[in-house]
Amino acid sequence: MWQAIKNHRTGVLAFAIVLLLMPLGHALMVLMEQWIGTARYSGALIIGLLGVLLLWWGVRRPGSDLYATLLGALAGVLVWTGWVEFSFVWIAHKLGVPPLIENGEVATKPEYLVMLSSIGLLGGVLLVFFFSHTRCQFFNWFQRRLGYRHMLKDAGNAPQRPLAVIAFIEMVMVIWTFYILLLLIYDHSIAGDRHPLTYAVAFGSLFWSLYLFLKLIRIKAFDHAIRYAIPTVVIFWNFVEITGRWNLFKEIWVHPFEHWLENTIILVLLVFFVAVYIASGLRDRKRRSRSALG
Repeated sequence: MWQAIKNHRTGVLAFAIVLLLMPLGHALMVLMEQWIGTARYSGALIIGLLGVLLLWWGVRRPGSDLYATLLGALAGVLVWTGWVEFSFVWIAHKLGVPPLIENGEVATKPEYLVMLSSIGLLGGVLLVFFFSHTRCQFFNWFQRRLGYRHMLKDAGNAPQRPLAVIAFIEMVMVIWTFYILLLLIYDHSIAGDRHPLTYAVAFGSLFWSLYLFLKLIRIKAFDHAIRYAIPTVVIFWNFVEITGRWNLFKEIWVHPFEHWLENTIILVLLVFFVAVYIASGLRDRKRRSRSALG
């Protein structure tokens, strides 16, 4: 059993790192809203700028795939939380958008009601990926089925984007896409959180993420594993979000002050797994270098 875990440690480690980023991103947003109060927009600006700094750092280190991919993923979470989510918070506050109340409790915050208005923009951005050369298997599947994948091969000769940028774009786009999906199915004029369609999305996401996880644990390259873990985790997080909506468990990351110990443990685990990721990746690179020389 230990040997099996060791053989799949790269994918499991990547999954753990990206998974821990999800609750911490939520907790960070709540902390900014409740802790720093009126200065939250300034704090959001700083958080986004920190993400840009990490992205710049990752682009400046194109030869270091380990660091570049990880920095890009972290930058995606920070820019999404600081700039994207809080831009919707600001607009919702500016327009006086009320929250969606169900059974006397807030079911959907105003910023997420505003976020749904970005569905057309999301569709337009996704078209860029549908009709351009990409290594994403999701878009590749559609390109092959629609018969124009072969027409994009020449684009593959173009210079590759830095790995940090690839991880950054992937993190932002996948989070954005599935936020919109959840907001659509929560809308009672479309489905509702207890509608059969919502159950289908919840358990469909669970089984889809399991399928992706089984492919993820076969990946040996650490940077590739992180990039593959991003959609795997975010799709799995759909199941977590919906079951939380059903009140099957308490989302401790939404109550960081009340559950500060648990959230601190999550942060410590993330730092630990990132350290293991970097150390293991460097050892693996040195081993491959020695093998190549031999």
